[in-house]
Amino acid sequence: MSAQGSQPPHRSGVGMIPGLDSAPLPQQVPPPGSAERWPWLQHLRRQPPFALEPWLEAIESERLQLQLDLLVALAPRLDDAATERLLAWWFASTEVDTALLEPLSQRRTAGSARLLRQALERQPSPEQQELVLPLLGHQRQPADFPLLAGHALDPQPAAVRRAALEGLCRGLSAWPAPALRRILAQLAEDLDPRLAAAAVDTLARVPAARPALLALRRRPLAAPVAQRLERRLKALRAAPLLLVVHGRAGGTIPSALLELAQELERRRGAPVRLQALTAASLPDPAALASGPGQPPLTLVPLFLLPGGHVRHDLPAIAAHWRRQGPLRRLPFLGAWPAWQRALAAEVAALAPAPVRLLHHPLEGPLPGRFLAHLERISGARVQAAPYSSDQLDSLMQSLAGPAIPLALAANRLTDTLKDRLGPPLLARERCYAVLLTHLEALP
Repeated sequence: MSAQGSQPPHRSGVGMIPGLDSAPLPQQVPPPGSAERWPWLQHLRRQPPFALEPWLEAIESERLQLQLDLLVALAPRLDDAATERLLAWWFASTEVDTALLEPLSQRRTAGSARLLRQALERQPSPEQQELVLPLLGHQRQPADFPLLAGHALDPQPAAVRRAALEGLCRGLSAWPAPALRRILAQLAEDLDPRLAAAAVDTLARVPAARPALLALRRRPLAAPVAQRLERRLKALRAAPLLLVVHGRAGGTIPSALLELAQELERRRGAPVRLQALTAASLPDPAALASGPGQPPLTLVPLFLLPGGHVRHDLPAIAAHWRRQGPLRRLPFLGAWPAWQRALAAEVAALAPAPVRLLHHPLEGPLPGRFLAHLERISGARVQAAPYSSDQLDSLMQSLAGPAIPLALAANRLTDTLKDRLGPPLLARERCYAVLLTHLEALP
């Protein structure tokens, strides 16, 4: 019992039920349908603390009929133990009002979750499962995730599966997000249109929902579900993107990067701008501004190695844009695991010949450690390419196998050796697809 229930009856008369000079007792409750019942219960709610044990015993022995109005009046006084006791009574009773189960299950306790779980283990009727599954999700016990997911996925009455999905929805924050996203994506393809639509709606509430929703576009969804998906994506406004690139002399930006930005802006429905290190002017801040409640500007450094631009120029660029408003800054592109896997796949496609990854010279211990990591990840030999044409020719003549330029778009290295090197990375389908997919999925 609660501390309230253990205190002696209050006898001051303050707030007492009219006509009573002591704590209220179960036998004094007016019967259902009586004109006195509602005012009496209203007074009961305002009573000072009184002993609950007589009330619990009267309910359990069925000397007092527990109806919803009486439960509402008693609910503020029920602690965890009292709540679990009444919940156990409800499940043990043969004839009881189903409307009582919801309020009796609102308090989140391990005991309440156990009672709800045990009720499902007794293989109740579909109607009882519809009542219990959402309430089990409301308890937010992480161990119940497989049970709820199983009921949502298993072939059984549609109403039961929808009740299990409602349980997942009620306990959303308690479940492992990656597994939850997989379950919801699977349910979005279900033949039950109501279940599939509800799965899309629930997926839109999961943190970092945009990537998962975008992945659903590639699944065979029913037409109404696909339309619902597009509405959810439209409601999740994407942040404006600022793609920082090196650029060429005079601030010129290679066409491959311009086309990437245009395609991203079309897919995201939000501004995408390019800032070149070699440019004299910056993008217009007004075009990248985020309004109140909107996601902040996201700065994406499209650099492949941690050279001086990443270590020195980027912090200054980020500081400038933070003065304009909220900013989210991502790591440089070459550090993304997905990008490194794509680069390794490009190398593997040229195997078994030994492959070289050519890059402009770098200085310092950090780039050296990163290049060693890149060699382990990609399986290629990473090698600096000299700047002079004569030295480049000598390098290429010494190469025993193919070489890939570590350059997103055309630059001086690819121009000089355009007949000897493969295309820049954005011109390779795999690399382009990985970059486009990940940038599109950003919040």
